[in-house]
Amino acid sequence: EVYYTSLGQNWERAAMLKARPVAGDRAAGADFLERLQPWIWRRHLDFAAIQDIHSIKRQIDAGRPRPGRSNVGAAEGSNVKLGRGGIREIEFFAQVQQLIFGGRIPALRAPATLPALAQLAEHGRIDATARDQLTAAYRFLRTVEHRLQMVDDRQTHVIPDDAAGVARVAAFCGMDEASFRNELAAQRAAVERCYARLFESAPTLAGPGNLVFTGTSDDPDTIATLAKLGFADPSRVAGIVRGWHHGRIRATRSQRARELLTELVPALLAALGRQARPDDAFAAFDGFFASLPAGVQLLALFQENPSLLELVAEILGGAPRLAAELARDPSLLDGVLTQDFFGELPDRAAIEADLAGLLSRARDFESALDAVRRFAAETRFRAGAQILKGLTDGARAGRYLADTAEVAIQALLPRVAGDFEAKHGAYGDIEPITKTSDGSFSTRIPVALLALGRLGGRRMSVASDLDLIVVYPSLAPDQPSDGPKPLLAQTYFARLTQRIVAALTAPTAAGKLYEVDLRLRPQGDKGPLATSLDSFRAYHQDGAWTWERMALTRARVVAGPKELADATMAAVREALTRPRDPRTIKADVQNMRALLEREKPQQGAWDVKYADGGLVDIEFATQYLLLRHASSDPSLLVPETEEALARLAQAGHLPPEAARDLTRALDLCWRVQGYLRLAVSEQFDPATAPASLSAGVARAVLGPESADIEDAADLLRTRLNAAHKRCRAIFDQD
Repeated sequence: EVYYTSLGQNWERAAMLKARPVAGDRAAGADFLERLQPWIWRRHLDFAAIQDIHSIKRQIDAGRPRPGRSNVGAAEGSNVKLGRGGIREIEFFAQVQQLIFGGRIPALRAPATLPALAQLAEHGRIDATARDQLTAAYRFLRTVEHRLQMVDDRQTHVIPDDAAGVARVAAFCGMDEASFRNELAAQRAAVERCYARLFESAPTLAGPGNLVFTGTSDDPDTIATLAKLGFADPSRVAGIVRGWHHGRIRATRSQRARELLTELVPALLAALGRQARPDDAFAAFDGFFASLPAGVQLLALFQENPSLLELVAEILGGAPRLAAELARDPSLLDGVLTQDFFGELPDRAAIEADLAGLLSRARDFESALDAVRRFAAETRFRAGAQILKGLTDGARAGRYLADTAEVAIQALLPRVAGDFEAKHGAYGDIEPITKTSDGSFSTRIPVALLALGRLGGRRMSVASDLDLIVVYPSLAPDQPSDGPKPLLAQTYFARLTQRIVAALTAPTAAGKLYEVDLRLRPQGDKGPLATSLDSFRAYHQDGAWTWERMALTRARVVAGPKELADATMAAVREALTRPRDPRTIKADVQNMRALLEREKPQQGAWDVKYADGGLVDIEFATQYLLLRHASSDPSLLVPETEEALARLAQAGHLPPEAARDLTRALDLCWRVQGYLRLAVSEQFDPATAPASLSAGVARAVLGPESADIEDAADLLRTRLNAAHKRCRAIFDQD
C-alpha cells in the first residue's frame, strides 16, 4: 500500500483497474484493493496522466520497426493487439479517461473495456460515434486474436507475414481475403482516429502576435503585442512571464511545466486580455500561479480544456473572492470538467446522494471531515461560477447553498455525536449511536440544531456563516450520562456543542467548512452554549427581546431527532404566536432600524443590505407583520421571506401591490448581493471599486439585455434606487 500510494506509476494505476482477488484470502485481497481506491481513483483530475500513459504506447511502438504512421492497411505481419489501431489502443483510450474522471464519477469504474466505453458515452466523456466505432473494432480485433491463438494453441497476436497466411486467417474468420483485409484496415483506421484525437492533440502555438519571453530584456514586438491585447503595463507583464519561464516560482521549476507554459502563454495572455482590467486580472493570475506547489497538473488541465482557461481568467478578472478560494484550492477546477457543472443546480435529494457517495468511502472521522469540506467548497465554487457566468442568480444559488449546508450538518452531526457518546455515554431514553455495516449511523441524535438567519431562510451566499442554536431535551441538572466518563447534562451538551462547532469550523487539509455564530441563543454570549428545551421555552415566554423574536421568524430545525425537532419548533411557534401590543412591536422595530442606520450606514450604491429600502428594511417589515398577526393566524409563519410575503398578502395583512413590490425588490437585491459576495468583502468602498465591478454586477443581474445598453450599470442603479424608495415607503407605513 505504501509503495503504490507514494511511488506508484500511472501505468500501474491502469493495470489495477482490472484487479480482483481470485484465490487465497479473498477478504484480505478485497481490503487491499479497497485501501488502494483513493490512489487508483483520484478525485483530483490528472491530465498529465494522458501523456504519461501515451508514453507507454510509444515505448511499445519503439520496440520494433513499423510502417508509416498512418499506414494501417497492410495486414501481413501486423499486431492486432499492440500495433497501430490495435486492441491496446482501445484499452488505453478507455483506461486513461477512467483514470482521469473515475474519481469523480464512480460509474466509470467498469473493469471491462466495452462496459467502460458505454459508461464513458453515457456520461458525456466520449460521443456515441466513438463508442460504436471502438466497440465494433474491439469485437472484430478480439475475434481475430482468438482465431490466431487457436492455431497450434500459440500465444500470439501477429497476423502471418505472407499472403497465404492472411488468406487462411480470413477463412478462419468466415471471410474472403479481400473482405478481411478491407475490414481489418477500416477497423484499425477507426481506432487510430479516436486514439489520435485523445492522445495526440496539442494546442497551436500561434498567438495574437509576436510573443517572445527569452533573454533578459523586453522584445519590442512582444511589448507591442501585449499592448494590443489591452495590457496597460506590458513591460511588467513581459518581465513576470520571463520569470515564469526561468523557473522563479515553484510552479515552473520542472522542465515539463515550462514546456507546457510555452504552449499555453499565447492563449493565457489572450484570455486575460479580454477581461475588463487585464493588468489586474494578470496580477491575480500571477499570485494564484505563484501559490501553487507545482504547475504541471494545472497547465496540463488548461492544455486539454481551453475553455477552463477562459473561465479562470473571468474569475480572476471579475470575482476576487472566488479567485481567493481557487488560490487556496486549485483542485476546485476539477469539478468544472464534470458534465453537469454548468447545468441546473441540483436539488436537495441529488445533493444528499452526492455527499453520501463521498462519505461511503471515508475510512474514519478525519477523512469524513475532509470529504464534507471538499464537497462544500466545490458547491460554493460551482454556485459562484454559475453566478459569474450569468447561469443562475443569488436567489436560486442561495437555496442550493443552504441545502448543501443543511446536508453537510446532517452528515457530520451523527459522527460527532457518535465519537462523543463513546467517551461520555448517552442519557436515559436517548438511543446510543451505533454505526451500521455500510458505514452509516442509526440513531436519534441527542440535540436539535435550530438554524436562523440565511440558513434558516434558505438564502445563503458564498460568504454566509451559520446562525445556530443548539437545543437538547429537558433533563434533571444532576443526572449524569451513562458513559465511561459521565458528565452532568449542562456540561455534557456544552461540550458536545463545542465538538459540533469545531467540526464545522476547524480548518483541515481540505480547508474550513463554515463559520458558526451562536450569539442568537438565549441570553447571547452570557448564556450556555447549548439550551435545554424547557429553558428555551421559558426564555422566549418571558425574557426575549423583540429582535430575538424577529430572528425566530426564520428559524427551522436542520438536524436532530424528529421528536426533539418537533418540540423545538412547537416552542418557536409558541413564542411567535403570543399576543403582543402592535405599537410596542412597531416601536422596537423602528428603534432597531435606527440603531443599524447609525452603526452600519449604507456603503454606496451597491450596498443593497443596509440601504434605505434594502434587504434589512424588507426583512424587518416582513418580520414585523409576522409578529403582529401570527397570534391570530399561525399559518403565516414560514422561514422564507418571499413565501411569508405571499401569505401576508393572501391573508389581507399586506396590500397585494406592496407584497409584489417587496418581493421584486428582494429578488433584485439578492441578485446584486449574490454577485458582490463573489467579488468583494463586506467592507466594500464603491468609490475605489473598479469600473469592471459595476459592469459585472449589471451583466449578472440584468442578463443578456445589458449587452445592448451603453451604460447598463447606470440602468441597474436607477432600478435599485426606485426599488429602494418604494420599499422604504412601505416600511414607513403604519
